[in-house]
Amino acid sequence: QVQLVESGGGLVQAGGSLRLSCAASGRTLSMFAMGWFRQAPGKEREFVATISWHGSDTAYADSAKGRFTISRDNVKNTVSLQMNSLKPEDTAVYYCTAGVSTSVVVKGLNPYWGKGTLVTVTS
Repeated sequence: QVQLVESGGGLVQAGGSLRLSCAASGRTLSMFAMGWFRQAPGKEREFVATISWHGSDTAYADSAKGRFTISRDNVKNTVSLQMNSLKPEDTAVYYCTAGVSTSVVVKGLNPYWGKGTLVTVTS
């Protein structure tokens, strides 16, 4: 079992930045590809970013490209999402997830999910 706990959400003005973190316990994250999803009010959960277990491969949703950066620290057992140039449409609950590969993570077919952290971007 892997327990994932997100932190770093909050209220920010458009154009601002936030850094989300995901801490894992139970098993080492180095065994997993990791990712971030988000769910805005009234919308379905959507993929944001993923990173391979070794950190060399990343992929982003079009909405995140150029603004968000996913990274990981397998020693600290954490994954982060640096979000810059935030827009009101980035407002959502952001979820950390762990899966067997980045291709699986992108599809959301992952066994492990955190409970989410709320990001609110005001205009």
